[in-house]
Amino acid sequence: MTPGGRRKVEEKVSAYETFINEVLKRDLQTVLEQRDEIYEKIAQYLQLKNVIESLQESGSKELKTDVDLGCNFYVQAHVEDPSKIFVAVGFGFFVEFTLPEALKFIERKTSQLTEHSDKLTKDSAKIKANIRMVLEGLRELQDLKDLPEERRREVF
Repeated sequence: MTPGGRRKVEEKVSAYETFINEVLKRDLQTVLEQRDEIYEKIAQYLQLKNVIESLQESGSKELKTDVDLGCNFYVQAHVEDPSKIFVAVGFGFFVEFTLPEALKFIERKTSQLTEHSDKLTKDSAKIKANIRMVLEGLRELQDLKDLPEERRREVF
């Protein structure tokens, strides 16, 4: 290979490496963070669902609970009528629901969030495939041989 041709290959390799590190890996990180946020929301809704079901099973007319005021500072609260609750529905809004209505809402909301997390999982798989494809292109550009299967490992 001529020195000019080798320089062009090195420039292409550098451009592909930059693309992987600055675009694809950043996009993958963003998608995975969004998916983790959705998983956290799903966990919170499922926790609320368990509390509501416990309230319905106990049939008590009063409730004593700890309320987080922020920064892990809790106060004890006494609820005289736990038949209705306020549920965060998004964008900082809360809606008052009866317990059965809240359960229906939680079911729909968790279903919607699960669909969104599945889409993000598929997006992350596509990004990982693109990274693998670009890495394979780099291998070909540099005229490298395949590593044996036992020496390969995931890099992301």
